[in-house]
Amino acid sequence: MKMDTLWAPWRIKYIESALKKKNKCIFCEALKAKNNDSDYVVFKTKHSFALLNIFPYNNGHMMVAPLKHTRDLSYLSDGQTMDLMKAIAKARGLLDKVLKPHGYNIGINISRSAGAGIPGHLHVHIVPRWIGDANFMPTTAGTKVLSQSLEELYKQLKDAQSKTNKRIRR
Repeated sequence: MKMDTLWAPWRIKYIESALKKKNKCIFCEALKAKNNDSDYVVFKTKHSFALLNIFPYNNGHMMVAPLKHTRDLSYLSDGQTMDLMKAIAKARGLLDKVLKPHGYNIGINISRSAGAGIPGHLHVHIVPRWIGDANFMPTTAGTKVLSQSLEELYKQLKDAQSKTNKRIRR
């Protein structure tokens, strides 16, 4: 059986910048920021938070991470783990409302050898997928086509989050 290869050459900028910032965790830095809009933090829960990936594999690529800086699920309490899982479901629900994808890739890369660009802070990738979303552009032109700006998507997700919160309060 022939194995297909997914080439993502644009990701090297992200990996190289992460390697240069060895002392800084992008997740912890996003939490410290006074203005979460600049870091695309969509929401926070008691033990977790969700933010848009600024180097997305696909439109709507979000990451959900625990507030606690830890590299592995086994270092989270049961409550923190449950909160993380609920935050993943919440992020997916927001993406469903805003983007209406056909499916998702949801996963965790643990350690640099497994593909974790930020191995010190556990995070879960949520990548919306649509039938036919992989096209010829990355192969022939070395270009990934994203159909929406981060700023526009962020605003839509925050609006959906706000509407969800208003319904819950009633």
